Amino acid sequence: MPASTSTTAAVTRCPDSARASPRVAAKGRQTKAAIVDQALRMAAQVGLEGLSIGALADAMGMSKSGVFAHFGSREELQIAVVREYYARFERQVFQPAMRAPRGLPRVRALFERWMRVTSTELESGCIFIGGAVEFDDRPGPVREALVQAVSVWLEAFTRAIRQAKAEGHLRADVAERQITFEVHALILALHYEARFLHQPGALKRATTGFEHLLARYAAADAPVSPSPRRGPRGHR
Repeated sequence: MPASTSTTAAVTRCPDSARASPRVAAKGRQTKAAIVDQALRMAAQVGLEGLSIGALADAMGMSKSGVFAHFGSREELQIAVVREYYARFERQVFQPAMRAPRGLPRVRALFERWMRVTSTELESGCIFIGGAVEFDDRPGPVREALVQAVSVWLEAFTRAIRQAKAEGHLRADVAERQITFEVHALILALHYEARFLHQPGALKRATTGFEHLLARYAAADAPVSPSPRRGPRGHR
């Protein structure tokens, strides 16, 4: 009888346990997402290497052990920040730009949104650019996560260039990766001039450089370039 009673009680408790488990799991995911969000804001200011479990725990009103329970190590936290940063970058830049027609319209949409994100980070910092400085000579999982994220994005941009060639908007003899290289160089120069040197007009120069680049590689009957847009106040 005791065994039977115990089994019955266990069976009776199972539905409650099953109902509670998803709620606990959902709460755990929400907490982890909140920690990553806070860590991302901190990393934009102090870099991935500047992330401190202690400072993060204080900002979250949690214990260090509570933060460690979700990640296990500072390295895992850094990787989670890199992945979240890329996920947001993808939502802000790649996904909306994919609604533009294939060819130069899509290439321009990708660049314009890339510029928009870069301009909003001039007062804080770019995880990709800052991370490259911090981890360029430091092999390991964090560097691998950064390299993978940047490589995926640059390949997506290169694919858009390749499609522009297929649409006849760019000359058939141009090297897609060369164009991506030059566009990436414009973004890096923009960040350097505007954030580090505080040079006015950096956004306008980057936009002008992009249009010059497309004009140099454009096919004879490529779509007409749109009128340049003015950059955000303070960086025109």
